[in-house]
Amino acid sequence: MEHLEGALRPYPWGSHTLIAQLRGEPSPSPQPQAELWFGAHPAAPATVNGQGLDDAIAADPAAALGKRVQDAHGDQLPFLVKLLAAAAPLSIQAHPSLEQAKEGFARENAEGIELNSPNRNYKDPNHKPELIVALTEFRALAGFRPVQDTAAFFAELSSPELDRYATLLPTDGEGDLRALFTTLISLPHQPRVELIESVKRAAAELVDKRTAPAWMVEAAEVYLELNQTYPGDVGVLAALLLNVLTLAPGEAAFLRAGQLHAYLSGLGVEVMANSDNVLRGGLTTKHVDVPELVKVLDFSTLENPRAEAAPSHGGVEFQLPVDSFAVRMHALDDGDTLAVDEDGPAIVLCTAGEVRGADGFVLTQGNGAWVPASEAATEITAAGKSQVFVATV
Repeated sequence: MEHLEGALRPYPWGSHTLIAQLRGEPSPSPQPQAELWFGAHPAAPATVNGQGLDDAIAADPAAALGKRVQDAHGDQLPFLVKLLAAAAPLSIQAHPSLEQAKEGFARENAEGIELNSPNRNYKDPNHKPELIVALTEFRALAGFRPVQDTAAFFAELSSPELDRYATLLPTDGEGDLRALFTTLISLPHQPRVELIESVKRAAAELVDKRTAPAWMVEAAEVYLELNQTYPGDVGVLAALLLNVLTLAPGEAAFLRAGQLHAYLSGLGVEVMANSDNVLRGGLTTKHVDVPELVKVLDFSTLENPRAEAAPSHGGVEFQLPVDSFAVRMHALDDGDTLAVDEDGPAIVLCTAGEVRGADGFVLTQGNGAWVPASEAATEITAAGKSQVFVATV
């Protein structure tokens, strides 16, 4: 087990306090600290012993990954671990499937678009299913809301301009939201502004009255917040169709390829396939490519975006329908021990307290460790109440 120094991503939506306070660093930080990457993605590899983790793995992939992982995923670490700290909403976005990512990556390479170009959609040929586990209260938009609920929400808003588009909802309460979403996100400037303002007035009235169901009030509040942050942005309209999700610490959500989402606020641990492919539809100053987003979207509804967890190895393991990563969360009391004995590589992230290993190894909160597949089982011990995540494959 070796210390893994995360790579900081200072995106504008990042918090100046959440990661700094977790890591015991000066707060507020001079620049936004949006994400801290613990992984081997070439865009921002973490470092181990002064070397990029991607280079360390490439030097001896058999020792780093083990035969089972090499056979299944090749010579690259198949997952990426992040601390994510949102002080402002992230973009409305989705991620491609493996097939879509391979095709898009090859196409943009053939078109001569540089990997670091702001107009690049596909940074690698990989998919990006992702798990987010809340460390603080964490708010998100996650997947299309069931059609019947969206119809009821629109009726409660009672906006004449919105009612014109509500006719595009499937009339039987089933079916997908392709027609409505693509119409809203493609509106010309003037009709879009008029619709956003009409819904703004209706949402403010709904919030003031507070006679609607609580989830509708919350959805209206989120709409108003987003429009205040990104006035007139088409992503504000897309948010009308999405589940509003609030996670308490320790709760999690899982999003498959193609599921539209936006993280709104909070600190969490994010684990995903090893990819940086993002198709954006609004709420951002970054590159937006609506036609490409529509190509990768899954327009079916998502009734429950939460990820369930089951007891495992003295902690809990999140039940995920993917083979590129597995995630356990362990709450440890003072003196409790945890054996890290994986059939493959692992990244250990301490998110509360402190844990200690052999030969004076100490891992404090907000810091990570790399465990190559070739390393024999190692044991860590909690010094006080601690929380540890173990990501593996």
